[in-house]
Amino acid sequence: MDWKYLLTSFDGRINRAKFWACVAVFVVTWVVFTILIRAFGLNLADPNPDMAVFFARAAASFVFGLLMMYMALAVYAKRWHDRGKTGWWSLIAIVPVIGTVWIVVELGILEGDRGANEYGPDPLA
Repeated sequence: MDWKYLLTSFDGRINRAKFWACVAVFVVTWVVFTILIRAFGLNLADPNPDMAVFFARAAASFVFGLLMMYMALAVYAKRWHDRGKTGWWSLIAIVPVIGTVWIVVELGILEGDRGANEYGPDPLA
């Protein structure tokens, strides 16, 4: 599996197995990030951090969040393409509750288009 293509490109298609593998990688990455933040003394629950700690925590969290969002959107776009839809369907996540359920069902449960579609060849072929 080419992780660089998988996490940075918005082209092509992926199947459900690769989608769930990416979800697992995102969860593990988030857990490791949280552990590292705490290990470096940037405890997120500290009610009175000094300003340097606050800005370090905020900057690290912001950069981490942007990177994770970019990678997630790349994976979502490929999975939407496998379903024969544009990657812009990822915006359904904006809708509270329904959007999350829709994404889990469409991207994680339902089968992709059989055969080639406008976004590329069948990833299972």
